[in-house]
Amino acid sequence: MNDSILIIDDEVDFLDSVRRGLLSAGLKNLRLESDPRVVATAVQNGEHFDMALIDITMPWINGIQLLEMIKTNSPDTECIMVTAVNEARVAVECLQKGAYDYLTKPISRDELVSTLKRAMERRRLLEIISVGKAGTLPQIRHKDAFAPIITESEKMIRLLREAELHAESDVPVLITGESGTGKELLARAIHRSSPRAQFPFTSINMASLTGSLFDAEFFGHTKGAFTGAEKDRAGYLEHSNRGSLFLDEIGDLPLDFQGKLLRVLQEGEIIKLGTSQARKIDVRFIAATNADLDKLLAKGQFRKDLYYRLKGAWLRILPLRERREDLPALINAFLREFRGEIGADVLEEDTLEILMNYDYPGNIRELRSIIQAASNLAQKRPIGAKHLPDYLKGRKKTALRAPVTADGPIVPLAETERIHILKAYEGTNHNKLQTAKLLGIGLNTLRRKLASYGIN
Repeated sequence: MNDSILIIDDEVDFLDSVRRGLLSAGLKNLRLESDPRVVATAVQNGEHFDMALIDITMPWINGIQLLEMIKTNSPDTECIMVTAVNEARVAVECLQKGAYDYLTKPISRDELVSTLKRAMERRRLLEIISVGKAGTLPQIRHKDAFAPIITESEKMIRLLREAELHAESDVPVLITGESGTGKELLARAIHRSSPRAQFPFTSINMASLTGSLFDAEFFGHTKGAFTGAEKDRAGYLEHSNRGSLFLDEIGDLPLDFQGKLLRVLQEGEIIKLGTSQARKIDVRFIAATNADLDKLLAKGQFRKDLYYRLKGAWLRILPLRERREDLPALINAFLREFRGEIGADVLEEDTLEILMNYDYPGNIRELRSIIQAASNLAQKRPIGAKHLPDYLKGRKKTALRAPVTADGPIVPLAETERIHILKAYEGTNHNKLQTAKLLGIGLNTLRRKLASYGIN
């Protein structure tokens, strides 16, 4: 957990006890203060804490006054009040003033850690809900972790922020989306932005685990467990301990293996082939599929209990045709990538429009392959329509006035207008009148534009 935790109590021995207990539970982003005046100054100066553990009875400024000050300056800080005297009246007052919970000393480590983690999860859930409702785009905090995912799409940016919030917890994540949309890329970003980043990220294609290979590869085996097992071997689960395990194409996992995976999710333990001794593991599960799991459930081809276990958090990656505003940046990135190999510097005048008007059923993977193949054929010359695959060469196109360089593709004016109008239309939940007012155009003009995009 990366949440910043403030502990404020005038009893130094209590502070030291809490510090040791939280550190042993893996909560390390701690700030301990014995003087509430220091905290009051920090809060008034705009310093932010995700969590605050506040003693009620302190000199100079009491805990309830400090609670009010923190909630006024930082409403999303979750505050837990601590007291030596259990008084219902005081507890009610704290909760009315915005405290998450109220604990009475002495407090066991397990009780404190459990309360803090519940408060952290509540805070995360509230922020996840707000991501989809906020008027402004959320900021990605772990920019390096998500840098490989190229997007300018508002919906995708919100999805990435939601993924980042889920990364802070251990909740299993299910990523769905068409083939080629970048599901493993997102899974790796979740791992890199999580507290498990320093530990292994293991990727498995579940369709490849068949027969006895599943038990041996997934759980590992001991020496002599079967013919050819000449030494002990760690399986994928053991190898991923304290890290993340990416279960790609989870929809292809045969039914008889689904029960074994479910047991691992429920119990958090494994039994190697060749032994009956269970061993605890600590693994974060991220699953992905391009299959429709609801249809598989209806056909009895996927277990409901496993489905709901894996779907602790659900992230759907948009296909490229639903995020066309990302095309120029993606084309630019792939031009840069392959220019270093071959030297393809520019696109000819009509090439970008062809690329912008294609739906890419293979999504980003298909676009990358198209740019790579075209770069190979162009051999340091400008990339033209003749270098594109045959199924693209015959598509209707109109000439652009200038070539497009790898340092910045020029989006056709009509395409820029289309993207802008559709983004505004999405932002008003498809309200034509509000969209027209937002864009400063007539309602009939908007209707004609939308009709030309195939929207009635």
